[in-house]
Amino acid sequence: MPNLLAGRTIAAMATSRSDKPLVVLIGAGPGEATLLTTAGAKWLSLAGTVLYDRLVSEELLKLCRSDAERIYVGKAPDQAAMSQQQINGLLIEKYRAGHLVVRLKGGDPLLFGRGGEEAEALAAAGVPYR
Repeated sequence: MPNLLAGRTIAAMATSRSDKPLVVLIGAGPGEATLLTTAGAKWLSLAGTVLYDRLVSEELLKLCRSDAERIYVGKAPDQAAMSQQQINGLLIEKYRAGHLVVRLKGGDPLLFGRGGEEAEALAAAGVPYR
């Protein structure tokens, strides 16, 4: 897949009307807001929809736009707000509705989370992500 984002600033990508919407997969790290990357914080401040898991702190959610739709998709042992397939579908649905979507996961989403599965689902659906 070609890098369509090369050389573009976060704000330009998020606000340009000529760009398609985007899904951004963000790892929240150990949970403290000061440890989130600057880019992660910027994406949160721009996103219209944020899907977050149970390891994401309220402190991190305060970085979201005040009018952002926040959707809890967390999982705990023997308990899940929704299945992985439903989460994947929701990411695609919100993208297709024209939203800049952030998937905020505790820790590293590609190491311990299911970020790889989400990325595969997005790619299969033709949804641009980073």
